[in-house]
Amino acid sequence: MIFPDQAVRIVIATKPVDFRKGHDGLAAMAHGELGFAPKAGVMVVFRSKRGDRIKAPISFILVNHRLVTIRHTEPRPFTIFPQRAEKADLGLRSGETILLGLLEAIVDRLADILERAGREIDTISRLILGQKGSDTRKGANYKATLEEIGRKGDLTSNIRDSLATLERLTTFLGPKLTSTDKKCRDQLKALAADVRSLADHANFMAQKITFLLDATLGLINIEQNAIIKIFSVAAVVFLPPTLVASIYGMNFDLMPELRWTLGYPFAIGLMILSAGLPYLYFKRRGWL
Repeated sequence: MIFPDQAVRIVIATKPVDFRKGHDGLAAMAHGELGFAPKAGVMVVFRSKRGDRIKAPISFILVNHRLVTIRHTEPRPFTIFPQRAEKADLGLRSGETILLGLLEAIVDRLADILERAGREIDTISRLILGQKGSDTRKGANYKATLEEIGRKGDLTSNIRDSLATLERLTTFLGPKLTSTDKKCRDQLKALAADVRSLADHANFMAQKITFLLDATLGLINIEQNAIIKIFSVAAVVFLPPTLVASIYGMNFDLMPELRWTLGYPFAIGLMILSAGLPYLYFKRRGWL
């Protein structure tokens, strides 16, 4: 473990940020809002909106078959991999094999996260796209669903960012491992293929999240339109009775219906008829 020099400042940002910005976006934020240039020798640690995740870079230094990692966090693969190496012989004879083993552990961890996120996205999909009139659809809380979709979008974006970095790393390592044995080269090729397949799956999940977001917003608009339609129909149905009541409520002296014995029942019947006809018309056209 290499500790940073005493001259290096480590700044922890207390304001939560959106991790979809990526490394370049966070560097631009550190430069624009905190005043730290990317090459100023200052290490800035950001925290996510949920406050329980920290995104920080990890550097690998491979020199003379020795591997050194520079990190200020303890990701789970760096904890699991040494425990696995103690229990079984993984053939870790050099820094190259250790690096490939660590990268495989990181890829396995990303695959597990993607699998769990995929199951959760499927649950959200069943909640949103349940059968018409089902209890699942009726009990949907669209505000909480939108928040959950947003969190899954953030997670998928972070995974895609990590996979893009791993893909660049495997591409860079290819020419550097030409002097190693064939087993390491084959292991690197398999690792690169896994990264590409996970990247494709992450892209699919991102598209599905976008579809679920559009579907949720569409359902919200449909429900709002249904509510507005009810008020519109009620306004049209009650407009003619209101007009009849307004006419006979003017109390002019020359209105013969005011002194008619059947005037009151006639007005009531006329109001009911004027309200029923529009209702039956809307019902026949299928607007209700």
